[in-house]
Amino acid sequence: MRRILFLMIGVLTLSSLQAQNYQLHSVYIYSFIKYVEWPSETSGNFVIGVYGDSPVIDHLMKMAAVKKAGDKKIDIKKVSGTADLTGLEILFVPDSRSADFGTIIKQLTGTNTLIITESSGLGQGGSNINFVEKSGKLRFELNKSAMDRQNLKVSSELTKLAILI
Repeated sequence: MRRILFLMIGVLTLSSLQAQNYQLHSVYIYSFIKYVEWPSETSGNFVIGVYGDSPVIDHLMKMAAVKKAGDKKIDIKKVSGTADLTGLEILFVPDSRSADFGTIIKQLTGTNTLIITESSGLGQGGSNINFVEKSGKLRFELNKSAMDRQNLKVSSELTKLAILI
């Protein structure tokens, strides 16, 4: 009985930590809006896409309900596949969908879309920003050449906080 209790506590703790982690992801993603400059003004709302299913979508929706990107309303869009990749300022690709990254990067090259991932190696593989865990803390890698490829300018403040690739 004790063994089952400890197992259940462990699962609940892990679930809670993952939820907190995705809440932190959404805070970071919102902060990136302030420190990245897109080359041209787009008409309409600022659109953040989430590729496939991820717990981050709920946190982003809560954030979008109360925050803005400059003077624009933020829309959160669930992206089901590569056919839905148009009209995005940001695309978050969760680890569970990292197998599609090669196709995504080919389709989005030069589109001014900030591509954010969370899988080991994708920062080196061409993601603009890749979430990583270092010493138990959420950090992010910044690929400057990928930012140039997407025609995105990064503030020096964001560069100072990043693990540069």
